[in-house]
Formats: sequence, structure tokens, C-alpha cells
Amino acid sequence: MRQKDKSILTLKTLTKSNVWDIQENDVFRMWEAAEKDADLKDNFRHYTDILRSAFDLEEVKIDKPEVIAKYEARGFKIGVVRVDESSKTKWAIKKRPIMRVTDLTYENIRHISAAKLLEVIDRNFGGGWDSLSQSIQDIIESGFDISTTTLPKDRLHKVGGMYEKKVNDGFEVLEIPKGSWVEAIFAKEKPEAVKPHLKFDNEDNFSSDDEDANIDNDEDLEEIEDHYNDIDEDDDYDEDKLTEESYRTTFETDPDDLNLEAEEVSDDDDY
Repeated sequence: MRQKDKSILTLKTLTKSNVWDIQENDVFRMWEAAEKDADLKDNFRHYTDILRSAFDLEEVKIDKPEVIAKYEARGFKIGVVRVDESSKTKWAIKKRPIMRVTDLTYENIRHISAAKLLEVIDRNFGGGWDSLSQSIQDIIESGFDISTTTLPKDRLHKVGGMYEKKVNDGFEVLEIPKGSWVEAIFAKEKPEAVKPHLKFDNEDNFSSDDEDANIDNDEDLEEIEDHYNDIDEDDDYDEDKLTEESYRTTFETDPDDLNLEAEEVSDDDDY
């Protein structure tokens, strides 16, 4: 499972993706740190919407020991949060478990391990990879490299075969029996892509990190050559073949016989 540095996360930097990196106690810690912010009340709905994407969050309206005990028996953590100096609320909060394939989202797929993923797939009625909907497959493949193979069970673990190579390459594997055959699903976490930042030399006066970069100066922009009418090197082109015949028109009439002046059309003319 990917390890994140939770110490740098705050309510202001939380997103519906990185919120999956924190636990219940982290929520109360970050909220307490944010109580000093003057805009906490204004952003209350925004923060709670993000938290609810990864946590079950309930306000404890009846603050009695027996009620608190019921929440705790269901796995909730209880804590007090303040929206401003004059009000405080008791929350019951619990991280949403990822138990079924329908719990997988683009936001949380990079926050589980390959072993956890295969455990979730295995709970899907043992149907294998093809039993998953295309939308679920797309979510999984956004965070994991997936390979599958179906072989007779006595050939699956053949020395030097796909199974051995994938395991040696760091893949986790799930075996799903299908009669005398076995489907093997291999999963390995994809490295997180690093988005490139365009950089130009200082003399060009342009950088993708500079929002105020001026690109109106034509002298700083390299002229783009127009090759639209260039002849493709792959075309079978022979200059000698461009003869007079290549430009023959469909008109065979002598040009002197053409009357280019408009003639009057009589109402009595037949059409």
C-alpha cells in the first residue's frame, strides 16, 4: 500500500483522493488545528463533503453513555469539533471500508495495495476478471497493471511460465478455480505518473509555471514551417509523369466556338 506523509495534510489541502490516506483520529486532529482559521465556518460544507466521501460521519445528537457505546460498538470514533468559538458538536466518524468491487472509485483505487485489491475481487462471487463490469475494470486499471491467464491447474505453476515470471516481477496473484482449469489474475501497483512542466530557456521569456508569461511577442516565437502542401515521401511520385495530359479538362470544344456572353431567354422558349 502506498505510504503518504499525513503530517503535511490539513483540512485546506484535503481532496477526495488524499482523504483516503487519513484515519479517524487524523480528522479530529486536523479539525482542531483548523479551529483557529477565520474561514472555517464559511468552508464547513466543503470540508464535510470531502470527509464524507471517505468516512461515515454522523452528528451525535443525544450525548449519553449508552448512545456513545452503540456508536463505538459499530466501529465509530467519537470526538468534539468546533465550528466557531460559540458552538461545538460531537461527531461519530468511521472510515468507509473497501469490501466490494462497487466500493472502488478513481479516488480510492491508488490507496489500497495489490493484495487488498485481489481480496476485494475474490469476494465478487468468484467470477474472475471478466465478471467485472467495464467501468470497474477501468477504475482498477487506472491504478494497477493487470494480467490474466486461464490454464489447466497442473500447468499453471509450470517452471519458467507466466505465473513464475509475474511473481518474480512483483505481481500479486489471485487464483480462481474453474473446474479443472484455474484463472490467475496478476496485479501490480502502477507508479504514479509525474506530470511534466514545460520549461523554456530564459531568453525565450516563457515558462509554464509563470501564469503571467507573455506569448504575444512574435519575435520570441519560433516560426512554424508550413509543410501542408509538401509531397509525402511515401507517395509514388515522379516529376516526369506530370505531362500535359495530367491537366486535360473535360471540355473538348474549340474555345472559339464558346459563346461566353449571356443570351436572352424568351418566355416562349421551351424548357
